[in-house]
Amino acid sequence: MPIEELNGGRIYYEEYGRGTAVVLAHGLGGNHISWWQQVPEFARHYRCILFDHRGWGLSIDANQAGPTAFIQDLIALLDKLRVDEAFLVGQSMGGLTCLGATLAQPERVLGLVMANTFAGMRREVWLASDDTLREDVRVIWDRRRADGVKRALAREFSARHRERAFLYKQIRLINEEGPNKLEEDDRVTRFRALERAPETAASREALQQLKTPVLFIGGEHDEVMPVSLMRIASQLIPGSRMVVVPGAGHSVYFEQPELFNQVVLDFFAACRKAAR
Repeated sequence: MPIEELNGGRIYYEEYGRGTAVVLAHGLGGNHISWWQQVPEFARHYRCILFDHRGWGLSIDANQAGPTAFIQDLIALLDKLRVDEAFLVGQSMGGLTCLGATLAQPERVLGLVMANTFAGMRREVWLASDDTLREDVRVIWDRRRADGVKRALAREFSARHRERAFLYKQIRLINEEGPNKLEEDDRVTRFRALERAPETAASREALQQLKTPVLFIGGEHDEVMPVSLMRIASQLIPGSRMVVVPGAGHSVYFEQPELFNQVVLDFFAACRKAAR
């Protein structure tokens, strides 16, 4: 079993394919299995590296560092695997990890995909929003809380694809019922605290100075990371691009994998072409 003792944690990872590295970082409700629709396609062209964040999936948070260690965990994993250059793909929570690693070592990152996320820059995004936008977003989040359903998939998706919606839930349950026995409220609290602290959150100055190519992918019906705020996020990074996928919720990679895969692969190709 590929588990490495890194940065005070026990990090589970898998590798597939050859070539330039592509690192896939899952969201709060996911783990390495989440990428089952990406790896078969990406591994035809790239060396795919997927891992579980410490405290998620099969990775153990041995020293109880929590999300504060995510960025250094990823950098340590790249060091261990002797990856000098890589594309990073962060889904939701994974965006904090990938963005943080990019800001820390920009020379190492060929391109960054922020999928359904502005994690790591939430504080600056909120500060850059106006009162009207903030109120609109609060309405979305209040309705989400009132529904009592922490919906990550678009409403129509679950109705049309019951078997895939069931699989999505089962993947999440590995976090909650597996070796880590995670409590969702505690996970969210620790993660949000990290993003609110100006000492750990990305600063606007750092974001504006970032030269790495960045692609934001949003879902039209995302209730977790609304596209209105993702647009603000993309504006904080000069030269970044944004794609909004119609009909998708908070998990474009899972709901519309063919489209997601093609958009990401096209982005990788454009980055490589521009670097020549």
